Amino acid sequence: MDLLPGYMVSEKQCQKVCKLKKSLYGLKQSPRVWFGRFTMSMRAFGYRQSNSDHTLFLKKQHGKINTLIVYVDDMVVTGNDLEERKALQNYLSREFEMKDLGYLKYFLGIEVSRSSEGIFLTQRKYALDLLQETGMSGCQPVNTPIEEAHTRPDLAYALSVVSQYMHNPGEQHMNAVMRILRYLKNALGKRILFAKNVNHQSIEVYTNADWAGTMDDRRSTSGYFTFVGGNLVTWKSKKQNVVTRSNTEAEFRGMVLGLCETLWLRLLLQDLGYLSRQPIRLFCDNKVACDIAHNPVQHDRTKHVEVDRFFIKEKLDDKIVELPKIRSKINWPISSPKQQSQVEYSQNF
Repeated sequence: MDLLPGYMVSEKQCQKVCKLKKSLYGLKQSPRVWFGRFTMSMRAFGYRQSNSDHTLFLKKQHGKINTLIVYVDDMVVTGNDLEERKALQNYLSREFEMKDLGYLKYFLGIEVSRSSEGIFLTQRKYALDLLQETGMSGCQPVNTPIEEAHTRPDLAYALSVVSQYMHNPGEQHMNAVMRILRYLKNALGKRILFAKNVNHQSIEVYTNADWAGTMDDRRSTSGYFTFVGGNLVTWKSKKQNVVTRSNTEAEFRGMVLGLCETLWLRLLLQDLGYLSRQPIRLFCDNKVACDIAHNPVQHDRTKHVEVDRFFIKEKLDDKIVELPKIRSKINWPISSPKQQSQVEYSQNF
């Protein structure tokens, strides 16, 4: 680091810098040093770092499991081994200065509540703080984040659209952001439910694509929703990196994106002790894309996507994934094509 202000040195020493013997808070190396220190402590206490998520630590003994997940210096500890959980809390209190906040209620802007149905997740407080900070607390709420003529009522897709213009925003982009905030006010009560007593071996993913939907560069947008035991766990809406020549190609690339996510979820569940013997169910409403995945013969029109084709074909042959048929009307919405009503969208949540 540079010499501190007011530190007097001779002219010969003015080009010197200070050598840090200990990482200081606020430097870019600090997070890595802190996480390395924390990882060493967890391993010393008998915990194993997950290969699927390096912020997840697990300990299995006597048929029970205890887990800890960390984000910077915020931690969540859970498991069915009460004695181990208390021992871990005592150990961490000795190693680090920490505070036990009790049962999980609020974490990284997410509010957690429990009921007889299961666990509810919501970001009501985060959304209210955002509206207050932007001066939109008294705005008129709307039912969709972006005009229905252009897109679906999907917040992930709406945010992915406006974020593409952060480097050079205009008035129309600011208006779009204001509309998203107005939608947030209308959707404060929406929550995600993680139901109890589900089959954790059941993994499903719904994929969809908007072919050439971006007017600026005619790239497509693909997305997915993944479910474990019927519970929605991850979702994504992302503009594709290349221009696709057909709707089938756009859908096919979206299938690969969703499949990669479910393969990661499968490994994560295995770390937690849920060894899935059921194939992943990948839903795509494009029949031609599904036929290409099953077809062992490569044609000229698909040779430029052969890596994706061989990737899906390999998983199909190994019985890791299956492609059940689904109608467009009941497939999950990603963006603008195959318009779906607001009523249907609300029922999905």
